Amino acid sequence: MLRARRYRDAKFRRQHAIGIYVVDFACVELKLVVEVDGPSHDDEEQREFDAERTAYLARSEWRVARIPNSVVFEGGEGLYLMLDAALDDSASS
Repeated sequence: MLRARRYRDAKFRRQHAIGIYVVDFACVELKLVVEVDGPSHDDEEQREFDAERTAYLARSEWRVARIPNSVVFEGGEGLYLMLDAALDDSASS
């Protein structure tokens, strides 16, 4: 749904490198990262890594939206609401 400007005309790149990290999806024009987090992100070590990466991206003026894997697989309104919030927040910055 994020390919070819299908969602709100935002262009996302998949597996995009930003500095020393590779993010799941990035909208360069809005400096928005969308990370899809599965169960492995519940691990303490992974949470610390995610926090460091998010801090690095924030210092580089990127916003990070984390969406649980379960929301993506369910699809539906919840996914669209989370994406809308992330896009609206990034567009207003």
